[in-house]
Order: sequence, then C-alpha cells, then structure tokens
Amino acid sequence: MPSPRHSQRPRFAILGSGRGSNAVALMQAFRDGSLAAELAVVISNVSGAPILQRAGEYGYPAVLIESANLPRAEHESRIRAALVQQNVDHILLAGYMRLLSADFIARWPGVILNIHPSLLPDFPGLAAVAAQWRAGVRVAGASVHFVDAGIDTGPVLLSGSIDVCGDEGEAGLAQRILTEVEHTIYPRAVRLLLERMARGGPLHTQASTRSSASATTDAPATAYRKDET
Repeated sequence: MPSPRHSQRPRFAILGSGRGSNAVALMQAFRDGSLAAELAVVISNVSGAPILQRAGEYGYPAVLIESANLPRAEHESRIRAALVQQNVDHILLAGYMRLLSADFIARWPGVILNIHPSLLPDFPGLAAVAAQWRAGVRVAGASVHFVDAGIDTGPVLLSGSIDVCGDEGEAGLAQRILTEVEHTIYPRAVRLLLERMARGGPLHTQASTRSSASATTDAPATAYRKDET
C-alpha cells in the first residue's frame, strides 16, 4: 500500500549504484530547501553501495533492490513497486549503472533525468571522459538530460562546461568535471525542471538527438560555465 502523501510538492527518487557524490549534491539541495520538492527515497541496485549509507546520513529512506542474478524485467518491476510505494513522481539517475528498459521508460508517467560527463550530443555512452581526453578537447563538461530509450540521447535540460587545462590527465579531468560541473548543474537542473513544471509549459524544446551524435536543435539547452558568478 502506498505511503500517505503529506504534500502536493513533486516527489523524487534517486537511483544510483556507487559512491553517490552526485546524489549527495542533490540530497543537500533537497534538505536545504532550495528545491521546491521532496526527496522520497534513494534506491541502489548494488549491495553495500556507499550511496545507501549517504542517504541514511542525510535522513532519507534507503532501499536496496539488488539486480545481480535477477532478470531485468523482475528487477524493474521491484523498482517500480518501491517507487509507487513512496508516491514518487520523478526519477533522478545518479551513477546508476544499468540501462532502464524502453518499456520501463515508456510506462513511467513522470520525468526521468540523468547526468552524463560530456557536452551532449558529443561523447555519449561509456568512457566519455577518456574519449574527450583522447580527442584533445579544449572545453569539456557535463549534461543533465531527459532519459529516453537511447543511450544519452534524450533532450538536454542543462549543461555546464570548463576549460581543459591540458595537464590534468584523464583522471584529473574526470575529477574536475565531477566536482566543478556535475555537482553544480544537477541541482540547478532539477530547479529548472520544477520552474518549468510550475509554469505549465513544455519541459524542453529540443528534439531527441538519437538520430545523430552531431544533431543540432533550434532551441539550445540552458548552459552554465564554471566561471559564471
């Protein structure tokens, strides 16, 4: 039986598989009241994932739904049941290392957001930072995007960028993108989403970029640069 709803504010869930640093940035934003919404639950598919401990430290319900040795359909059914139990409206993926099925995405009535360490549509998929480093990009960053059935192909809600120094190395660049961009733009993106929901207009004006990695849109996503004040 679903938990009683104490507020009409949107309710979110965070799904993650690892240490949860982006999840912590989101938890802080929910806890300090800078987001006009509630964080209902944090779910992980990995036993012992630090994200579960961090959720407990911040006072949020932490739920383990292990995916190991479980068919994807059954695992997603259990996730859906947990989300419904907590009256969740929208989902935030934060280091969730499993692809949600097209069926789950199509049937979920709310928004699903993900954060990816590149300026989409460039460098989608795994090892995005390594690919950027090998390509010698001068500007790198991260993107918060709506999740669709493709891999990092949904419309971008908010992106953020930094200038690459050139001497930080692949691991250093990954750390800079994480701490200087991702931890900043994910809470900002949720705030932007809530503002658009409150206005009742479209949540995005982009077409999916699934058709081409170099696709352009007639209405670019909101952008953020680290040197902005």
